[in-house]
Amino acid sequence: MSDTLVQVLALLERNDVRISDHGYDELAADDIYVKDILHGAKKAIVVEEYPKYQKGPCVLVLQKDRNGNPVHVVWGIPRGASAPAVLVTAYRPEPKEWTEDFLRRRL
Repeated sequence: MSDTLVQVLALLERNDVRISDHGYDELAADDIYVKDILHGAKKAIVVEEYPKYQKGPCVLVLQKDRNGNPVHVVWGIPRGASAPAVLVTAYRPEPKEWTEDFLRRRL
């Protein structure tokens, strides 16, 4: 498991989380419930890591919504800080762009 995801999960346990404006917009656009994302984080599977991202370390994970449908979520930690966990964005992955398990990008 990624160090960033471990830190995010610990922050979620303490309810130390923020959802970015972009995150809220994307959740609404794809009809994804915040509650599903927060509760599903414990079962997240790491897809890609971005430890040197300019705004702070981030991790793209695969989660499931309440109906078991795949959702990609980008979680991050602000650069130079240890909190909060930030839900940067969440979206329903496009099957044409991902392998069947939604863990690898198609070339």
